[in-house]
Amino acid sequence: MEVIYAYLPQTLKEAIAELPPHVKGEIEEIRVRIGKPVEVLAGRPFHLSHVVTVEEGQALINKLSQHSFYALDEELRCGYLTIEGGHRVGLAGKVLVEAGRVKGLRHLSSYNVRIAREKPGIAEPFVPLLFEEGWKSTLIIGPPQSGKTTLLRDLARIAATGIKEKEISPVKVGIVDERSEIAGCVKGIPQLNVGLRTDVLDACPKAEGMMMMIRSMSPEVLVADEIGREEDGQALSEAVNSGVALMVTAHGASLEETMRRPMMREVIQGGAFERFIELAVHNGERIVKVLDQEGCQLPIWTGVRR
Repeated sequence: MEVIYAYLPQTLKEAIAELPPHVKGEIEEIRVRIGKPVEVLAGRPFHLSHVVTVEEGQALINKLSQHSFYALDEELRCGYLTIEGGHRVGLAGKVLVEAGRVKGLRHLSSYNVRIAREKPGIAEPFVPLLFEEGWKSTLIIGPPQSGKTTLLRDLARIAATGIKEKEISPVKVGIVDERSEIAGCVKGIPQLNVGLRTDVLDACPKAEGMMMMIRSMSPEVLVADEIGREEDGQALSEAVNSGVALMVTAHGASLEETMRRPMMREVIQGGAFERFIELAVHNGERIVKVLDQEGCQLPIWTGVRR
């Protein structure tokens, strides 16, 4: 959080400092909206009394851009930027369009500071179900804020580092990190622990990046977040046919719901995945189910406090 506080105007830091210690320790997002109260998400939303001014918004983007707003053209076109520590700041405001395509953002009015929290070891309970003489291609399914990326990051770390006690050797892992959320790269260098034998393509479209990674870095495990577009499906199929194990995530409440999307149904029915992990959060509890290739629930079930 010290990295985050370094970017916030003093008035916003003081407003957040008034939160109870147990809330500050669980902050997931800080939403800064011009003319509205600061919103902090920590398991549930907290609306602070402090109303954000235009000057505070300007001070925030000045710090984020190091007083060079126009140097952020690519980040503004994508709608977010990544800062030290792998934290991501989503941006919203007036959209500039040129020839029918988004060119950038101006007059920023909303900032979503998403805190990247590493949880080393969170994926270890699932290793016996996902590894058997090699890593099984796995699809992690869950709604927003259910922990998909956190689990995916730790799986990548384990695969790339190995577990000596379980005689699991490290393998070559390739991460295609389109939104810079898995490895949290800054200037191409991962800020988060994604393992010893890991290579990252940062801010690269998934479909193109998966093919680039296979051709250039010969990974044994290929990692990507939030698949769902038609081109993603073709890239996943090609990866599987190349003998690469997949670890990817997709939005959805369940495997059944995910398969209602034509591309996902085609890839799943084509046998791209050997394991499915369903994530859900209910009353502060993360509910995890692991399914086999036929969609049958495996005997281990885990409910862990977020």
